[in-house]
Amino acid sequence: MQAVHNFTASTGDTFKLALYDNSASFTAATTAYTATNEVANSGSYAAGGGTLTNVTPTSSGTTAFTDFADLSFTSATITAYGALIYNDTAAGDPSVVVLDFGGAKTSTAGTFTIIFPAADATNAIIRIA
Repeated sequence: MQAVHNFTASTGDTFKLALYDNSASFTAATTAYTATNEVANSGSYAAGGGTLTNVTPTSSGTTAFTDFADLSFTSATITAYGALIYNDTAAGDPSVVVLDFGGAKTSTAGTFTIIFPAADATNAIIRIA
């Protein structure tokens, strides 16, 4: 918690989501976006990934949380095993969240969609309790 990320909708930082193949290896040492093992450009997906739309951070009880709107890449042929959400505004593109899809997720000349969970204290993609 180093006050690197500003999640405030419309006035905060720009966050992106990049997709990765099965050769990507993320650990606790993954501190920034990398193009290594990122999926190839296809359809509306391009290197660096897609820009996320922030949901304004809020809290419920003792849990603060934020979330993003679902993100789609159209006309894309993609096989991804995971994703990295990173801060495209901050110096060095620092990591925010590593997502492991638990296996291959594929689209063939279609729409590849990342569906985020409900923006609440129990389910939001980013929660601090």
